[in-house]
Amino acid sequence: MLTTVPRGTKDILPENVHEWQYLENKIRELCLLYGFNEIRTPMFEHTELFMRGIGETTDVVEKEMYTFLDRGGRSITLRPENTASAVRSYLQNKLYADGGITKLFYIGSMFRYDKPQAGRYREFHQFGIEAIGEQSSLIDAEVISLGAALLKDLGLNDVLLKINSVGCPKCRPVYREKLQSFFKDKLTELCNDCQSRYERNPLRILDCKNPHCKELAEGAPKITDCLCEECADHFDKLQDSLTNLGIDYILDSHLVRGLDYYTKTAFEFKYLPLGAQSAILGGGRYDGLIEECGGNPTPAVGFATGLERVLLALETQKLLPPKNAYCDVFIIAMGKKAEQPAFKLLQQLHDKKLSALMDYAGRSMKAQMKQANKNGAKYAVIIGDDELANESATVRNMTDSAQTTVPFASLIDKITFEVNK
Repeated sequence: MLTTVPRGTKDILPENVHEWQYLENKIRELCLLYGFNEIRTPMFEHTELFMRGIGETTDVVEKEMYTFLDRGGRSITLRPENTASAVRSYLQNKLYADGGITKLFYIGSMFRYDKPQAGRYREFHQFGIEAIGEQSSLIDAEVISLGAALLKDLGLNDVLLKINSVGCPKCRPVYREKLQSFFKDKLTELCNDCQSRYERNPLRILDCKNPHCKELAEGAPKITDCLCEECADHFDKLQDSLTNLGIDYILDSHLVRGLDYYTKTAFEFKYLPLGAQSAILGGGRYDGLIEECGGNPTPAVGFATGLERVLLALETQKLLPPKNAYCDVFIIAMGKKAEQPAFKLLQQLHDKKLSALMDYAGRSMKAQMKQANKNGAKYAVIIGDDELANESATVRNMTDSAQTTVPFASLIDKITFEVNK
């Protein structure tokens, strides 16, 4: 239908845009403090980027991507996440050329064919950061601390941080064998997806949302018991850093995240009042992704958060700012003769960088004053037949209703002075 948006999308209306701007401003201020620079990537990429980067056995690739052939017969996908795109841009534009660490952040629309529900849409908006080029666990801790700082700055309470290590290509095969051994006798009870994952990527079974699969996974081997010396040392140092920063966390051996590119650190912030949709921010290390996308072996770590989910949490705790009506001057033209002088005054005020509005419908004085109040005007400027005859305007202070008569010749300067004083 022409009068409804596609399922899983929504309009962000004028009365709500200020909430988004509030959140985005908080994000940009914080990223500036931590030295992250904004990047903007295309909304669609070659499908292979996401298949190789995210992992062909993930739900995102198998079930949720919006993929189509363009007119040249090329397979194109609307981005379901932005880490792979940021990595592609990092390589294509040689952001590594100066050496050292590259810190990026992004805010933008992502697309997944998912079941719409509270805080989850098919077009959703994501904020994420990527720190590329550093293998120290200290940068993992800094990335996590930025996420914690954002949630704290927004005033969110009841937030729980979970962390885990998902190992690396050296130690993960050992864990893979242990998982397959654990689930072997339970294989027929697993859902169809998990039965398929058993051979291809048994770690994905731990990420299954099916309640029965979750029950079957209870008591599964812990990957932290299979870590190689390097991964174990990295994880221990991360925990020391978080403790040193005073960031509380709990260990969750089943936390593997939903994307195949993660190595070593995996983490997730949960906002408990949201219930089933409590995961509000998450990420981890992805040391193999740059190489998978055609670059040299390069360590990296990052996170992402859905803005809709964050806004839902802020709404739950009544932390969203009210919309402030804002208008410096409302011009009231009484009668046809006053329209052109009032309209010229409107433009002159705009030239002075003042917020100015006027009524174009020629409504009554009462109706226009009501409109001025609705828009939060500081001053009303009234021009009618008497004012035109006297080459002056009536200026009303909307706070105390005091009125003065000001000649047209000095009107602009008078209003500018009053507004800016």
